[in-house]
Amino acid sequence: MGDIGINVPGLVAQLVCFFILFGLLTFLLYKPVRRILDERSERIRVSMEQAEQIKETMAKTEEQVKEQLDAARREGQNILAQAGQMGERLREEAREEAKQDAETIITRARTEIQRERDDAIQELRRQFADLAITAAEKVISETLDREKHRRLIEEVLEQAPKGQG
Repeated sequence: MGDIGINVPGLVAQLVCFFILFGLLTFLLYKPVRRILDERSERIRVSMEQAEQIKETMAKTEEQVKEQLDAARREGQNILAQAGQMGERLREEAREEAKQDAETIITRARTEIQRERDDAIQELRRQFADLAITAAEKVISETLDREKHRRLIEEVLEQAPKGQG
């Protein structure tokens, strides 16, 4: 091989040096670097999985929050509807109570008016009896027994129809 310009002992020495260097680099440099790169790839893979899990958890949490907000909104609307119904019912109860109070007041007023009317009629009868006795005394010019005549006039007035008294 000398004819083509290849030095066989130099080539063998270079090949031996190359393989020794290749073996040393493989054991001393390539395997540790490869191990570090594998560890880093594993950490990246784990981080990506954790990120994906966190993303899924966030999506689930977001959905739960949305459902809770919807439930709270529905509950709030129900509460508002109940409050409206309760307000209407309270207004109706207040209206009924006011109506009953008005009727009670009207009944009391009618009773009071009737009582005062009866008292006024009684007072008029007494005054009429006194005037009749006084007029009779003056007509006959003598003193009459006031109590006896008063009773007599009251009896006559009692026997008279109510519309004519």
